[in-house]
Amino acid sequence: MPQKSKIVAAQCYSVSTATTVERQETVDGDNRGCGDVMDRSILSRPGPAPDSTMRYGDDTDQVVDVWYGDTEKPVVVLIHGGFWRARYDRLHVRPMATAIRERGWPVAALEYRRIGGQPEASTDDVRRALDTATARVDGNGAVIMGHSAGGQLALWAAAVCPPAGLLNTIALAPVADLVHAHEAKLGDGAVAAFLGEPPNRRPDLDPARMAAPASRVVLIHGESDTSVPVQISESYQRAHPEAELVVIPAIGHFELIDPDSVAWPIVVHALPLQPGDSVSA
Repeated sequence: MPQKSKIVAAQCYSVSTATTVERQETVDGDNRGCGDVMDRSILSRPGPAPDSTMRYGDDTDQVVDVWYGDTEKPVVVLIHGGFWRARYDRLHVRPMATAIRERGWPVAALEYRRIGGQPEASTDDVRRALDTATARVDGNGAVIMGHSAGGQLALWAAAVCPPAGLLNTIALAPVADLVHAHEAKLGDGAVAAFLGEPPNRRPDLDPARMAAPASRVVLIHGESDTSVPVQISESYQRAHPEAELVVIPAIGHFELIDPDSVAWPIVVHALPLQPGDSVSA
């Protein structure tokens, strides 16, 4: 039997103004996505298989999973997170990819090599995978959406190698300032493990120290995120004031990629319906 629900107003902040969004909170006991702000269940939750899988190289990880959708909408290219570590792969974004496709968007979920101390393996793969996905998956423009470490790669790609027709980059709880993340020892030293050296030697990979992407950037972050604190996105926005930052109260790290969470409608709302749209309806 469905739980009774009530709507609670929550303040989410953009680059220039405070905007009100709706946060759904259950009345009768189940508050997943609100009270349980570090629910990790999405990492092991199975999701439907893709419609097809494309290769862009010979390595096992050089593949793109595709869910086909309305070709009048832009292709949503997903870059998964996991602190650039090999044990986290694209399988945990299958529920997310399916939920986006159910709203009509074509979706391409990238896999990429994750080799400690070899960041170019990841960035080269993201560049090639983006080219493959946007060339071979029909859609009306493209959106890059990355979570956590995938948010760093999304922001890097949008600045360095944006695919043709890129409309938006949506970074979900991104590791958007590598120096700040390293100083905070996020992921037990994940930044230095990824780069193989301190991040101050690699400003070319640090979104907060790179040039801003030419296209629209939206960062969405849970206020209660302890894996990648919201201050990381705030630091990126200070470096690039034209970026928009949405902070969701009482939300942690993984709810942003969980279609069952109360944060999910805010994530979907950031997706453009077609070129020229700022956000979806």
